[in-house]
Amino acid sequence: MRVALAQIDPTVGDIDGNAAKVAEWIGRAAEAGAELVIFPELCIPGYPAEDLYLKPHFVEANRRAVAELARAVSGITALVGFAEPVAGGGDFRHAHNSTAVLADGAVAAVYRKNRLPNYAVFDEQRYFLPGTEPLTIEIGATTVGLTICEDCWAPGPPAQAEADAGAKLIANPSGSPYHRGKGRERETMFFERAREYGAFVAFCNLVGGQDELVFDGQSLLVGPGGEVLARAAQFEEELLVCEVPAAEPGPLAEPLTDIDEVYAALELGLRDYVGKNGFRHVGVGLSGGIDSALVAMLAADAVGPERVSCVVMPSPHSSFETQQDARNIAANLDCELLEIGIEPMMAGYEQALAGLGAAPDGPDLAAENIQARIRGNLMMALSNRQGWLVLTTGNKSEMSVGYATLYGDMAGGFAVIKDVPKGLVYELVERRNERAGRELVPASVIERPPSAELRPDQLDSDSLPDYDLLDRILEAYVERDQGREEMIAAGLPAETVDEVIRLVDRAEYKRRQAAPGIRITPRAFGKDRRLPITNRFGG
Repeated sequence: MRVALAQIDPTVGDIDGNAAKVAEWIGRAAEAGAELVIFPELCIPGYPAEDLYLKPHFVEANRRAVAELARAVSGITALVGFAEPVAGGGDFRHAHNSTAVLADGAVAAVYRKNRLPNYAVFDEQRYFLPGTEPLTIEIGATTVGLTICEDCWAPGPPAQAEADAGAKLIANPSGSPYHRGKGRERETMFFERAREYGAFVAFCNLVGGQDELVFDGQSLLVGPGGEVLARAAQFEEELLVCEVPAAEPGPLAEPLTDIDEVYAALELGLRDYVGKNGFRHVGVGLSGGIDSALVAMLAADAVGPERVSCVVMPSPHSSFETQQDARNIAANLDCELLEIGIEPMMAGYEQALAGLGAAPDGPDLAAENIQARIRGNLMMALSNRQGWLVLTTGNKSEMSVGYATLYGDMAGGFAVIKDVPKGLVYELVERRNERAGRELVPASVIERPPSAELRPDQLDSDSLPDYDLLDRILEAYVERDQGREEMIAAGLPAETVDEVIRLVDRAEYKRRQAAPGIRITPRAFGKDRRLPITNRFGG
């Protein structure tokens, strides 16, 4: 049997557009001689559509689209993901997470997802009622078992029951979101399942960006011995056509290296956020530092340099070297460069605040924050005037400990590197320079000690631990939920652990007001990690 895995990038809520794309790709699969084409989970309404799934008229609209789509299907069987209305209602949830079997001009059968994940970024028990039964269908001489995503992530039913009933192929339409290393985790899991079932497994994954989430594709056909027989590319749409059983391996896209994979995820997430939300242009406040340099690089790669404007906003504390680096970065990326000096505005604030309370001894944090807020105001004014999407430039290390100015450098519409730790920022920039074969970002930016440049001779190390140590503590505390004693027992210095815990907990109110950003770690701020702002539990 020839099977096609239609790894597509749908748009949440665009029911008609998604249905038209599915119809087009069914036609492409038929032209390729496929007898079965598998589409990703919930590809008609889009995934995750969140509380749209609770709207009966939304669910009904996607059902009608599937019924209309079915009428045109002939000569091929298509598995299409949709939100199936629950007969009779009576629950605040109005749907099952289902796959429609389209064949001979009709919906021939419907499979309902049994296992509804409700952890990390998943809220499926909020939206869907679970199915309870396995389902097999016959396509020619082959029995095919139907599952959806999580149904295959652990041993047992429904897939095992389908294999026991004679299924030689387990179809697994999925919406499996990306985090660093996720592709390798999935392949290992599918190797185990295929061997357990003694069957082929066809995993068809979504691709594309949806708000904070990125779906990486990398659809697979795995043989009964746990071998990869075909693999689609990462982060791009593809129709993967393969034979079951296969006399020889089919197309096998080589997975990206670790750093290239992360960069590609950020690039796709940004491109789809811009495109699916109708933005024509993006703006980046370019400081000459490593974080804004990475954001500018990603923007130029994602949407094209002609759609990116870099804004340099020097203050009296901005060094000549960093400002020149910012200009060079914009030129190297071939992006528009705008310059707006903020010293006159700083003077205006100082005059307006004169006599309203003396600055404390030591660094004047109010004065530092005013600089960041002036810059944020200017970026948002340009956004209003020009219709830009302003990209914020804070990384995960800074967002974790609140080393960012609310309504200042946090002002903007999308936080591209919000989930990228500081150490990884450097790795991504260095790798992108390497791929370019030249210094898109000058070596001086990479080598210079990090500084916000909001007061004379300021360094990040004045306020924060060394970033290598900080990132180790943050990974333990934020991503692995380790407590104080566990971290100290692992060799992390107690005094620094206590300080980082205090900073992370205190900054919750800032993160709650931050722009959405792309998830690339197993535990990102936002959907993954939901903690109260008012909270007296320490560590």
